[in-house]
Amino acid sequence: MFARDRAGRTPPRGRRRLFEVMPFAKLNLNESILRALKDEGYETPTAIQAKAIPPILEGRDLLGCAQTGTGKTAAFALPIIHRLIESVPHDAAHPAVAPRSGKSPRALILSPTRELAAQIGESFAAYGRHAGLRGAVIFGGVSQHHQERALAKGVDVVVATPGRLMDLMEQGIVDLSKIAIFVLDEADRMLDMGFIQPIRRIAAAVPKTRQTLLFSATMPKEIQHLADSLLREPVKVAVHAVASAAPKIEQQLYYAHARQKQALLERLLESPDVQRALVFTRTKHGADRVCKRLNHDNIPAIAIHGNKAQNYRLRALDAFRSGKARVLVATDVAARGLDVDGITHVFNFDLPMEPEAYVHRIGRTGRAGASGIAISFCDSGEREQLRQIQRLTGGTIPVIDLPTDLPLAEPSHPHSTRDTGPRPMRGPAAARAAQQREQRPQRRTQRGHAQGASHGQGPSHAHGSSGQPRRDAGPGGHGHSTEGRPARRGHVESASGGEGRPAPAPKGQQGGGGHSGAKPQVRVFGPRKGAKPARRW
Repeated sequence: MFARDRAGRTPPRGRRRLFEVMPFAKLNLNESILRALKDEGYETPTAIQAKAIPPILEGRDLLGCAQTGTGKTAAFALPIIHRLIESVPHDAAHPAVAPRSGKSPRALILSPTRELAAQIGESFAAYGRHAGLRGAVIFGGVSQHHQERALAKGVDVVVATPGRLMDLMEQGIVDLSKIAIFVLDEADRMLDMGFIQPIRRIAAAVPKTRQTLLFSATMPKEIQHLADSLLREPVKVAVHAVASAAPKIEQQLYYAHARQKQALLERLLESPDVQRALVFTRTKHGADRVCKRLNHDNIPAIAIHGNKAQNYRLRALDAFRSGKARVLVATDVAARGLDVDGITHVFNFDLPMEPEAYVHRIGRTGRAGASGIAISFCDSGEREQLRQIQRLTGGTIPVIDLPTDLPLAEPSHPHSTRDTGPRPMRGPAAARAAQQREQRPQRRTQRGHAQGASHGQGPSHAHGSSGQPRRDAGPGGHGHSTEGRPARRGHVESASGGEGRPAPAPKGQQGGGGHSGAKPQVRVFGPRKGAKPARRW
């Protein structure tokens, strides 16, 4: 039986073996594994499984490159379970996995996120249900008490995130001296999250005679350098082009204003075709904001991101799987490892900063050969991210016309300056500003009266608008008392000793001061005694 290519054509005779469909029974897997696969409803392997399982069964190191949703977890889980059961050597270069002695694990799988670690553990439990193996899943965000108890009882397989595993290693709780199979899943994501040094420390604690398997969705130079340092003559397996989207995912693009995205999302979610949707945002606060508005508009939604506790994240995923929440809003923490059946739509509310994350996001739909729809929103500030995504995937995303009756949402934050103008004042600052605005006309009136008084048209500047002296008036009727202070050069001094104005008004323009009728006696300070006269030019 031969499969046809995407155009429906039968491949040439020389290439038919690449398209040949092989059942799991021909991969020489243990009978208990075949029974578990039959219970799960799996009959034929995917491309990555058909290529990766045989060399792993032989004990070879492997470097696999495949996109999400292609069955990478089963590609290494099935042969690992087989090797742990059989313990039969193939040759001297690839010895068998020794039986479990004591409580030390024999296989270690590292994953970048807690969700992916939990799902890998579930896959091992499903495929090894008839094998009699024991495993433990180790990740942070929860108490390590139950993880310690599981390790103390003895396990065959440990699935862990690097951070929590390092903590347990430093505490002497986990022993990696008997590890025979070492797996790095989603290695590119672990490097992006800064786990390169923990990976090297963990690899140094594992025996050098191990079998190492490295899987990655992309193959940058950093991953190649890591593979060269960890793998020995690996078998290289690649499925699909690097950073290519699944062929059965229909991609759509809307050019929308940032404040129109929420209304556009709710409009699209009203369609009965959207049975289970996953919405990706760029930030954690953005995920909470979108989820809150969806629930406010009677659209059941739940959010997960790095700030949520692990127990909450597990409950959120259970609610999403069971259908209690039709919409799951998440950051890129769910772009990898989220394996939920029946996701019909993926919405990129914000385009990712890294173009590779776009491929992983939309890979949450269209899994296991199913079809799906990926819809992206792009505002004026995200055009550069869109160009990088299209450059990476090697194609353009079809643009859909935006509905003309979409309203503009209110600013997401009261202090946001992206769509509103200057930042508004609130609290005591706003009250002081209002009080100052009310006092401005009064101050201008007082200054006008004071200027009129200086020209003989009104009361003195030492009096208010009602003719009463000001509270801060000094002895000479001026604003401040200067008693006991020396007068400045070039100034005039009143007879009462208070500091006066800088210069007397010209004759004929002197108005009445703060005293009745009589002119104040003034004395002009000239140059110091004995000072040389200024030279005239």
